[in-house]
Amino acid sequence: MGADMAFAACEEIKGAADKLTLVFALCLLVCLAVILLETVYFLRQWKRMDQILDDFWNSMGSGEEAEAPAFYSDVQETRESRIVSQLRRIVDGARYKERQALGERDQVMELISDLSHQLKTPLANIIMNTELLQDTSLDEECRAEFLAHTRDQADKLQWLMADLLKASRLENGMIRFDAGYTGIRETIARAVSAVFAQASAKRLELVTTEFKDIRLWHNPKWTAEAMTNILENAVKYSPEGSSIKITLEELEIYAKVTIEDEGIGIPEKEYNLIFQRFYRGKAVEQQEGSGLGLYLAQLILKREKGYITVSSEEGAGSRFSLFLLKETN
Repeated sequence: MGADMAFAACEEIKGAADKLTLVFALCLLVCLAVILLETVYFLRQWKRMDQILDDFWNSMGSGEEAEAPAFYSDVQETRESRIVSQLRRIVDGARYKERQALGERDQVMELISDLSHQLKTPLANIIMNTELLQDTSLDEECRAEFLAHTRDQADKLQWLMADLLKASRLENGMIRFDAGYTGIRETIARAVSAVFAQASAKRLELVTTEFKDIRLWHNPKWTAEAMTNILENAVKYSPEGSSIKITLEELEIYAKVTIEDEGIGIPEKEYNLIFQRFYRGKAVEQQEGSGLGLYLAQLILKREKGYITVSSEEGAGSRFSLFLLKETN
């Protein structure tokens, strides 16, 4: 009887142990399932974050993207290091954008300062003339004179704003124009025609030496405008009865169009300064002008893969040379 009871007790203990083992196994399976689900969820979230960073970086634009590969080429392509790399690239991209914004802000401030300086005189003249025109005692002759002067100043403002807007759009790439290999003769003729009336009023002789028409890389409309700006300066600063000569010379790669006058000349120390926006030479500060003509001319030539040089002698005239690419056979 005692042996039976002991056997039953052993069986009961064995059954309890089996149940405990089963429960432990079930708990272990549940834990493994939870760990597996957590791992899958983590990997999915990680991949999603990785994709978000990829999309964000690609939307940052080409400016930062071009610099990033060289800087991060040593980063191992694990998921962790890739996330760190992307975050660093985003920070660098944000810094680049900040520097770009600061540079643009400085440009805008400089432009506003220059514009304020240029507009100050014509606006002051318009205000003064308007006040004088309010005087009822003015006779008709004086009134007509003040009205004409006011109109001149208003025209100057309009012309200045148009040139400034054009220069700004060229700088920022908002104005784009096509160029190609085209005959230069008609382009030069267009520029000469644009200043013919002004030259005739000062009894200036425009002399174009005979040359063979050649095909140069340029846009006829815009290149004619660049030449016109240089010719207008030549007319403005040349003495009455003098001459302005336009010549064409073929070089190995370029052709050179030279505009030579007999005007007041330019000091050598101002050669580079005269192509800056709004710059006026010391000898002509008190004369009419905006300081945008040569600036626009060099912007246009730069867009056409060309350039402009100047040589001069004070009191003996100036020579502006425009270099344009020749067509290769």
